[in-house]
Amino acid sequence: MAELDTSGGGKHKGGKVRSKKASTRVDLTAMVDLAFLLITFFMLTTTLSKPKAMDLVMPDKDEKTKDQLPVAASRSMTLLLGANNKVEWFIGEPGKSQPTTDNYGKNGLRKTLIEKGKEIQQSTGKYMVVLIKPSDKSNYKNVVDVIDEMNITGVQSYAIVDIMPAELELLKRDGNY
Repeated sequence: MAELDTSGGGKHKGGKVRSKKASTRVDLTAMVDLAFLLITFFMLTTTLSKPKAMDLVMPDKDEKTKDQLPVAASRSMTLLLGANNKVEWFIGEPGKSQPTTDNYGKNGLRKTLIEKGKEIQQSTGKYMVVLIKPSDKSNYKNVVDVIDEMNITGVQSYAIVDIMPAELELLKRDGNY
């Protein structure tokens, strides 16, 4: 779709002989059409990335529910999220069992959740309940990491609750606050 104009441009009036200049003109209509067809094709066939979000249902703080069921301390595990990406955990009530400091990841918290979940399942016949208690020194990433570990390990029942003063003292005592 290129044109070549070879017209002389008029009569020559003696003297010098001038060489003919060839002017070229490229028609880009077909190229633009092809570009828009390709853009349209890729827009319609590309799968857009879906946001990766986990549903988390939280109760209202103002509503006091009467449907709360008591959970035995022997099957509840408490996770205290402290500073410096450390997590302390204990089974039962604070002060009655010694908390263990752990880190996040497959060899830390994940391994503990799997092992303790199996132990509680075998001893009580019921699933483990995990209480997640972030402190003021923990960050948002720590909470997300713990919820991810709950999903990965298949913990069926967990809750994010406020940390108590006795548990803060445990974090301070172990240098994780």
